[in-house]
Amino acid sequence: MFLLNRNASHRRPLDPIDADTLGVAGADTVERFLSHRDNHRMTPLHALPALAGEFGLGAIHIKDEGFRLGLGSFKALGGAYAVFRLVLEEAGSRLGRLLDVADLDRPDVRAVAAAMTFACATDGNHGRSVAQGAQLVGARAAIFVHAGVSEERIAAIARYGAEMIRVDGNYDYSVRQAAQVSADKDWTVVSDTSWPGYERIPGLVMQGYTAIVREALRQLPRTPTHVFVQAGVGGIAAALAGHLATVLGDARPTFIVVEPARAACVFAAAQVGRPVKVAHGQPTVMAMLECYEASPVAWRVLARAADAFMTVDEDEAIAVMRRLAWPTGGGPVIVAGESGGVGLAGLIRAVADNRADLGLDGKSRVLVINTEGATDPHRYAELVGMNPADVMTAEATA
Repeated sequence: MFLLNRNASHRRPLDPIDADTLGVAGADTVERFLSHRDNHRMTPLHALPALAGEFGLGAIHIKDEGFRLGLGSFKALGGAYAVFRLVLEEAGSRLGRLLDVADLDRPDVRAVAAAMTFACATDGNHGRSVAQGAQLVGARAAIFVHAGVSEERIAAIARYGAEMIRVDGNYDYSVRQAAQVSADKDWTVVSDTSWPGYERIPGLVMQGYTAIVREALRQLPRTPTHVFVQAGVGGIAAALAGHLATVLGDARPTFIVVEPARAACVFAAAQVGRPVKVAHGQPTVMAMLECYEASPVAWRVLARAADAFMTVDEDEAIAVMRRLAWPTGGGPVIVAGESGGVGLAGLIRAVADNRADLGLDGKSRVLVINTEGATDPHRYAELVGMNPADVMTAEATA
């Protein structure tokens, strides 16, 4: 499915609150916080010249978030960052002074953090970030996981000392459970989706993601003409599209949101002009994107800053995982999880079906994001036919 953005808000300026969250000042704050992380490194950006030639495009670059902060996913930027901000705000309120990231290791700040519990629902990666952030500041974490979360992803979260709470149903049900239980227990919910009356914290999570596009703009030889980014509830797509719109204005690239056909909640929002629940049918292999209602905050940004919405099928996502593991034409080997290469899958579909709609030609410079590495190595091996460590070893010995 493919849909150009016909919303009345399309290409209008962001709401002031979103422009503030996703603009230059917000991204500056994220970078300042990241500079205090011991394992922070700019993630790599790879050129894919053989693929660009195959598709008749000027250039394709892929930003590889599989190396982000040791968590293997772009989600490392959001949950932990929000936890840090919330601890500092609570501690500042109790201690009666302004605090910044350098104060997180102060004994009096850690004493405040120790009395706090951060909760969230997760498909796997966001919960890992929240749990890591809580552990780093000395707080507690309670992570709600639904029936579709693999045991390997649950174990990866539990390693950070989080209390794991299993719930029946899908991701959207686990979000409701996390909110209800947290209200009863006075826990702080750090969700990557929003709902009426709960917008600021998801906004902080999205703010953390702006580091991806800010780094990419520095690494790219020229500003991209097109950006394809995958969406679950829409957070990363909104963060990147919103930052580009704020920083580049009318010169921003054409921005395309890509989703699984089996869980296309942002596409549904684009069809009717507001977030709606979509039917929960057969699960998608793109597990980190299996969401059935778009985040209202994310949709508010995407209604203005996205230019098109599209879906890809199961086999297309798997084919991209394999294509990146075994590139042709001497390209880089990239380990992409089930949801990681979905933006690239969207580009491949668009080249075949929507080239004219999007103005894709020999001068196009396309940016896509590998949003996750093999965060479930067993599942990766099932789909690709080789475990991720062997894929990387094969590259090193080639």
